Amino acid sequence: MNVEQARAWIAAIAATVEAEAETLTRLDSAIGDGDHGANLKRGFAAVRTALEGFEAHTVGDVLTKTGATLISKVGGASGPLYGSAFRAMGKTLTSPDVTTEQFGDALDAGLAAIRKLGGAQPGDKTMVDAWLPAVAAFRKKGPQAAATAAEEAARATTDLQARKGRASYLGERSIGHQDPGATSTALIFRALA
Repeated sequence: MNVEQARAWIAAIAATVEAEAETLTRLDSAIGDGDHGANLKRGFAAVRTALEGFEAHTVGDVLTKTGATLISKVGGASGPLYGSAFRAMGKTLTSPDVTTEQFGDALDAGLAAIRKLGGAQPGDKTMVDAWLPAVAAFRKKGPQAAATAAEEAARATTDLQARKGRASYLGERSIGHQDPGATSTALIFRALA
């Protein structure tokens, strides 16, 4: 990945989130506070604007700016979680061009940041449930496999009982609803593919 590809990835995320904002909000309305789609749409629109005049020298610059913007512009849990992930990814990528292996390391750093901030483990019905298998698939087979793994994992959260986040307050009533954070994670990996 180079700087222009990193910009294109973030632009694709912004477009995908905008197109799927109502779906994310509907999913979040069932088990959360109903703001996930609107918050991410607003956040990635702000990222798009922030990157327009931003001079990036490395892939990491693009991702770090993305993360900082998400933290400052997105409410709820998703802003700090995704913002921390993108900042952690950016800090690991310090050259204008990065290898697939280096990008895999960055995705791992993003996952570690999400887990550290949110305290979520696999099976907790969170974005971790989609990010973890996506990274594993990326390392083995690349971005297309990562997107497919994230999408399958997001759908699989439907059968889980939430143990973290607002959905955890519902207990067993969270079963039967797909997790919005895992779903938005799948959108991020689909944009990467």
